[in-house]
Amino acid sequence: MYDTTDRKRGPKGNKRNQTRTVGHNGYGNGDFCTLNCQNDWWQEHGTRAVDNAGRLHQPRVMTPENSWQKRENYYTWQRENGEPRYYARNMCTNEERPLTESQYNDSTYTLNT
Repeated sequence: MYDTTDRKRGPKGNKRNQTRTVGHNGYGNGDFCTLNCQNDWWQEHGTRAVDNAGRLHQPRVMTPENSWQKRENYYTWQRENGEPRYYARNMCTNEERPLTESQYNDSTYTLNT
């Protein structure tokens, strides 16, 4: 709660502060009106949010078996030269494997083992 002129609402003599509404340029995927608002929320609730989502207690190790990412080739000139539109790339070995559009769109399909 901040005392700024754009937050003043109500008739003369009965003014009150009101929080801003989230505009089209909202922060945090549109959940906050300003970065300051997002930071205030995180300061108050951030630890509980991380605990609820699942805190990592051990570092995650990237290996060739678990480092595949789905990618889309947006460059038409590369696709015209025979490169696939959808592919999987191993972030450790830089190996690339072509994917079909249905494999790319399937959220459960993975090359990770």
